[in-house]
Amino acid sequence: MIVLVPAYEPDHRLPDLVRDLAGVEGVQVVVVDDGSGLEHAAVFADAAGAGAEVLAHAENRGKGAALRTGFAHVAVHHPGEAVVCADSDGQHTLLDILRVAAALDDDADMVLGVRRFTGTVPLRSRLGNRVAAGLFRLVTGTPVTDTQTGLRGYPHRMLGWLARVPGERFEYEQNLLLRASRDGLAIREVEIATVYLESNRSSHFRPLWDSARVLRPLLAFAAASLAGFAVDSLLLFALYPLLGSLAAAVVLARLASAGVNFLANRHLVFGAGADPLWPAVRRYALLAAGVLVANLALMELLTPVTGVVAAKLATEGMLLAAGYLVQSRLVFVRPVSARTQGPASAGSTSAGAAVPVPATPAPTPRRSPSRDAGGTPAARSRGRGPR
Repeated sequence: MIVLVPAYEPDHRLPDLVRDLAGVEGVQVVVVDDGSGLEHAAVFADAAGAGAEVLAHAENRGKGAALRTGFAHVAVHHPGEAVVCADSDGQHTLLDILRVAAALDDDADMVLGVRRFTGTVPLRSRLGNRVAAGLFRLVTGTPVTDTQTGLRGYPHRMLGWLARVPGERFEYEQNLLLRASRDGLAIREVEIATVYLESNRSSHFRPLWDSARVLRPLLAFAAASLAGFAVDSLLLFALYPLLGSLAAAVVLARLASAGVNFLANRHLVFGAGADPLWPAVRRYALLAAGVLVANLALMELLTPVTGVVAAKLATEGMLLAAGYLVQSRLVFVRPVSARTQGPASAGSTSAGAAVPVPATPAPTPRRSPSRDAGGTPAARSRGRGPR
């Protein structure tokens, strides 16, 4: 098993974590220095001396880029090994890392170490996680307890899929959850301790800016829906007086806005522009027909009571969340074989990262990664062959 630790300007807790993991049979640690600079070189040298493989970015590129570099490295240099991602700031204990590893088996595509946020937890973290989890469930229909956890496990067969999901900074981990929900992957949760040291001062997460990046896929869908709503509304208000028929105006306006919405969601929201076009068009047409019926029924029901403008606003609001859920699950969907095919090579552009460069002369590990059926409970339950 590989424990992958992305790190930016870490302190002594990084080598401490490496030393803890060094005592576990069958575990190898890969650390990615995300452009921390010379002032932190001693920390990474200490981690390397404790047995970690240390890779480096020449400049800071973000947590997502660091994870993608690590995944590409594992795909090439540690074939067949599962990966558990952990943070470098002491929030993930050795026991919790091993719990996540033990939960990886043939039935799990992704394992999340989820926090219950009990005890002394910074208010911004408690509220932020609840809001993020609520929004995620609202728009995807997938219940995830902790959408912001950095402790996650992946079987080796998922490395190719991980390389194809976009994102360079904190939004990458949110993108993984959104794409996993869209692709119908099996997400398993394991409860872990909620650890915040010094009120989480070591975190590089910027609440406003990085929250916006994390929520960008959801905001992009809302923006695409808003664009379709604008086209739909303008045409509806223009055609209704001309045609004298609400039904005809609704139908024509919806057909035009559906085309705008389809193109925006296909290329900008779900990143499905390279997928086969016509199957998506057929699925979207069926969805659009269903939405049209629902839209017309709600408009006919509400317009006599509230007027056409208020009825339009209420109708679109009710259909927005349902539209995201259906499109992400049923319309813009890749075949299963495309999701779980073998890992991309470390140097490929799909991996989203350059071939990693060692931060120090290649360290001599205290032991080589175990390839037999021994090691952690996760290793015994999974087997060791490539997926």
